[in-house]
Amino acid sequence: MKATLIRRHGEIDVVEVGPMPAPITAPGEVVLEGRAAALNHLDIWVRKGGRAKLSFPHILGSDAAGVVAEVGQGAANVKVGDEVVVVPGLSCGSCEACRRGEQSECASFGIIGLSRPGVFAEKAAVPAANLLPKPKGLTWEETAALGIAYGTAWRMLFTRARLRPGETLLIHGIGGGVAIAALQFARHAGAEAIVTSSSDEKLQRARELGAAHGINYRTASVAEAVREITGGRGVDVSVNAVGAAAWATDFAAVRKGGRIVLCGVTTGAEAPTDLRALYWNQLNVLGSTFASHEDFRLMLQTVEDAGLRPVIDSVLPLAQASEAMARMERGEQFGKIILRT
Repeated sequence: MKATLIRRHGEIDVVEVGPMPAPITAPGEVVLEGRAAALNHLDIWVRKGGRAKLSFPHILGSDAAGVVAEVGQGAANVKVGDEVVVVPGLSCGSCEACRRGEQSECASFGIIGLSRPGVFAEKAAVPAANLLPKPKGLTWEETAALGIAYGTAWRMLFTRARLRPGETLLIHGIGGGVAIAALQFARHAGAEAIVTSSSDEKLQRARELGAAHGINYRTASVAEAVREITGGRGVDVSVNAVGAAAWATDFAAVRKGGRIVLCGVTTGAEAPTDLRALYWNQLNVLGSTFASHEDFRLMLQTVEDAGLRPVIDSVLPLAQASEAMARMERGEQFGKIILRT
């Protein structure tokens, strides 16, 4: 079978598409015949090295949708021919967190494509517990787009930050998958979204998706603009999927008693924190990693019931995986970049 893989860590030139042995159906697992897969910044992190120990050659990719082709012994609630979406998070299933239904808090939490071979391939072995039915009405490409971005955004907004109708939120870096998903969910929940970008074109597209306000952080102070928009109050929630570059802005832009929720560090993992603002303004700082199985199920149900459609930037064949990753690394995308597998 063909797969997108790396044989060593490095820059974009280490990504190749080549033959790999077809996966074997292990107990509790299925072989998925891929239809579409979606890129994430995690793929860049894995490619460059991160902290993961990989066995090379390593197949990249966490998000996918497809048809169950083979079912291993003991794989329950799934059968050959089922149309499914992959839940990328991996957990032990037996620790305290897993028993509470908080799989993303599992001490051994991992992600497909990082902790085990990924899904940028014509076929992939996946734990049966990590499959849910494909939402009705979505294309294969839209279904694959849901994965990490939409699962993460759901948990950030509703499980962690407890977003409520009528609240205001700041979303940094509109154009990325998590940011766009957060905008779509916030709009559906009746919240007012303020988004940022260095691109006026992306800000305009975000307004078309329902953003109430857009701020170009290259030409304006985000915190000052937020205060002006909110009459000096500040936003209820700040959604940070970019990391250090937006950290100081978060503390300056949220209201007293507001919530800052963080899920990523693409602009850096270390940033100074104004402790006076933290205690004086009684802020809530929340970390968030992917989603529990229940978060993901609720996200899929909402997408289906509300008729939400994931935003797709572009669709490329598997053979152009390196071009797709380069586009994402340059930050040119608006929405998810999809590979047809």
